[in-house]
Amino acid sequence: MKAHPHRPGTLFYRITEGIRVTVTPLYLESHSDPGEPRHVFVYRIRIENVGDQPAQLRWRHWYIHDPVAGDQEVEGEGVVGQVPLIPPGGVHEYESFCVLKGPEGHMEGYYEMHRPDGSVFRAAIPRFALRTVPE
Repeated sequence: MKAHPHRPGTLFYRITEGIRVTVTPLYLESHSDPGEPRHVFVYRIRIENVGDQPAQLRWRHWYIHDPVAGDQEVEGEGVVGQVPLIPPGGVHEYESFCVLKGPEGHMEGYYEMHRPDGSVFRAAIPRFALRTVPE
């Protein structure tokens, strides 16, 4: 699988209520076909609890901007089939992908997090660029 980040080491991150979400996007040239057009991007997500209370990721909501195919929203329970409980100092990592018709776009969104005390908040997923060509 040939992948390259649009700029080596480019990370996008945001902290909300002690939850740091870091995203590293990569373009999968070997799985893409510009003539179709189909551009496949993989993104690695690292969710760190830098706060002092546990939090469980129960829901995800994505905004996907594709200037060719148009914008879409995707939501659902957990991430890749899991609803991880992240203790203070804990980390949950996963990888997913997105297919765009355009050679660039961006994604952003939020995770709905639940605390043991019953409180709920939205941990922001920072806007991150999806590009076929390094900047």
